[in-house]
Amino acid sequence: MDAELARDDNGDALTGFYRVAEEDRPGDAPLTAALVAVWHDDRRLLLVFNRYRQCWELPGGMIDPGETPRQAAVRELREEAGIHVENPAFVGYARFELGTEQRTEYAALYTAPATPPDDRFTPNEEITAICWWDGVQPLTGRLHRLDAILGRLTKDTA
Repeated sequence: MDAELARDDNGDALTGFYRVAEEDRPGDAPLTAALVAVWHDDRRLLLVFNRYRQCWELPGGMIDPGETPRQAAVRELREEAGIHVENPAFVGYARFELGTEQRTEYAALYTAPATPPDDRFTPNEEITAICWWDGVQPLTGRLHRLDAILGRLTKDTA
């Protein structure tokens, strides 16, 4: 896909989604982030509320030096939502045009099933809340549109 899929209120755009083998990383721009779409009962998507961006989004973030995208996805999910998934399934690479300069970057997208933990979520420096969203019910707060689309794209893998 090369046509723009979506643009958010900040002007960031999802410009492509590539279902390729994990080892077939795109080479035309940096791979900077990893995201995880976690599903409960194949119906509810895990979202985290980012304190700084003030929106609901997929768990994920920057890939640290020396870390693989998969390791970053596992780490970010644990740090942001308190959920540990050992081996999330790779879905594909999302291509973005970001910031006022519209720089091109990629994110690796993973998915995994999970059961909401019995214990309560503990807010941290970055994430104030988590929810299991059914895609229909209104959320209290803004939803990051690009992440909602990416979550939906992981459902198309079955």
